[in-house]
Amino acid sequence: MKKKSVELNLNALILMIFTSVFGFANMPRSFYLMGYAAIPWYIISAIVFFIPYAFIMAEYGSAFKKESGGMYSWMEKSVGSKYAFIGTFMWYASYIVWMVNVASSIWIPLSNAIFGGDRTSSWTIFGLNSTQTLGILGVIWIIFVTFTAIKGVERITKITSVGGTFVAILNIVLIIGAIVVVILNGGKFAEPINKMINAFTVSPNPDYKSIIQIFSFITFAIFAFGGLEVLGGLVDQTKDAERTFPKAIIIAATVISIGYAVGIFACGMFTNWSNVLSGDNVNLSNVAYILMNNLGVQIGYAMGLSEAISIQIGLWVARFVGLSMLLALTGAFFTLTYSPLKTLISGAPKEVWPGKLGEIKNEMPVNAMYLQCAIVIVIILLVSFGGKGAKEFFRILVLMTNVAMTIPYLFLAAAFPKFKKKQLEGKVDKAYMFYKSYGSAVFVSIMICLMVGFANIFTIIEPAIGGKIFDTIMMIAGPVSFSIIALVLFSIYEKKK
Repeated sequence: MKKKSVELNLNALILMIFTSVFGFANMPRSFYLMGYAAIPWYIISAIVFFIPYAFIMAEYGSAFKKESGGMYSWMEKSVGSKYAFIGTFMWYASYIVWMVNVASSIWIPLSNAIFGGDRTSSWTIFGLNSTQTLGILGVIWIIFVTFTAIKGVERITKITSVGGTFVAILNIVLIIGAIVVVILNGGKFAEPINKMINAFTVSPNPDYKSIIQIFSFITFAIFAFGGLEVLGGLVDQTKDAERTFPKAIIIAATVISIGYAVGIFACGMFTNWSNVLSGDNVNLSNVAYILMNNLGVQIGYAMGLSEAISIQIGLWVARFVGLSMLLALTGAFFTLTYSPLKTLISGAPKEVWPGKLGEIKNEMPVNAMYLQCAIVIVIILLVSFGGKGAKEFFRILVLMTNVAMTIPYLFLAAAFPKFKKKQLEGKVDKAYMFYKSYGSAVFVSIMICLMVGFANIFTIIEPAIGGKIFDTIMMIAGPVSFSIIALVLFSIYEKKK
């Protein structure tokens, strides 16, 4: 007897979109970079990018619900196999950069979980500085995860759900804690709002004052709305999708945008930017822990407790944040070591992969995982031994990740007009259509591509203007290298074919 599939209702769909997209660390990072001035950019990004892009994902998923290749199938059926391969390869490459970032920075939540603070800047082995030490630890981590994942990760990935629950609790702690501090302090904000227009347009961070620097922040806002690809597989599981899906996306987008805005605003309720975040010890990878440590301290002070007890509260809050993020990142890392690679190998033609690279053993792309491990190691060593301090090192890693992770959006958005044309001609399923005309598809495609493209261009050129050529080279090197590899692999396949 065939089991009846469970259909998603409006509330279930909103919850799935929220949990896939909303990220706790985005709020402390955004407050660190722009203060309250980050809030308008999140609202603009939601209107110009998040909502229109979500409907594109919904249309792709609905039209190709029987295809197992995910975004590869979407682009192949819309544009062609070469475009699909390069686009999917770039999507996979973004996870390579993500692994480089997390392998080197996962030690920060570990340090917080143990010590209640980030002590990685003082770590050293074999006479190396802290940045190089974290690079070596990152190499050890990727080797350990790769060899463990090859043998199976069923038990380890259960950590993800536990970590996810902990991180969800963090959002509640942030907002309720901030409200408690302000109430106990008689309504006084740690980061004052003297002039409303200035507070929400001018960043307290001296590195985010010029137009180019401010525009480069848009990649952070866009990156914060990442994870929408999951929507593609949900349309056919949704009850009354024609009406439920648009409603769910608009409600989820509104809740997520307001959630981010409230979270960023809450950071300023208990954190004075100049006093807490202006030091050289603060970077994009540890700011969430420093900020939450400060929340614990400020709760203690507001309650009239002694300095020693307040500091202890801060340390225990930081430990909870560290443990939560460590569990979530560990679970995600084990999954992402093989999942995107397996999707790429399964979706693309088998003949594309040279030698035994495309082989799947015990449901794992073993040979490709070994090569992936080697590539991640090379990039980690390149960046960590590039002569940067810890603050600059983590800044480069985060910027590299933001740029790499947003490039696949360009491929999917650019393919949408061709998809719409085929859909209107009856060559593609019309099960769900939010954009009713070819003109609307072209308009939304251009709007998204311009926003993501300009944000990435400003992010890439901003360091070079300030004389940081190495930063710009590293951000360009990844996407360019992977696009060349994809072109070469597919060109060899076409000649064989």
